[in-house]
Amino acid sequence: MALRFIGIDPSTGDGESPTVWVDETREELVFQGWKPSAELEAECAATEVPGHSKGIPDHEAVVRIPVRMVPMIREACDAVERPHVR
Repeated sequence: MALRFIGIDPSTGDGESPTVWVDETREELVFQGWKPSAELEAECAATEVPGHSKGIPDHEAVVRIPVRMVPMIREACDAVERPHVR
């Protein structure tokens, strides 16, 4: 796996580290974020989306990422779409 670090929440403190990476081998974005509250997770699980069943499969998770990390997420999207550009 070729995991490339993109950025960490600029407001991070001890024990707080929402982070964005790009898995260059799988061409995927990888996020570390906060666990949602039980209420938020239940709301996500209960939401109906066309072509998607209700619930959160055991192999998936809901993760919260602060909006201030949008520039890093954009950078990660660009990196995974154009992996040869560094």
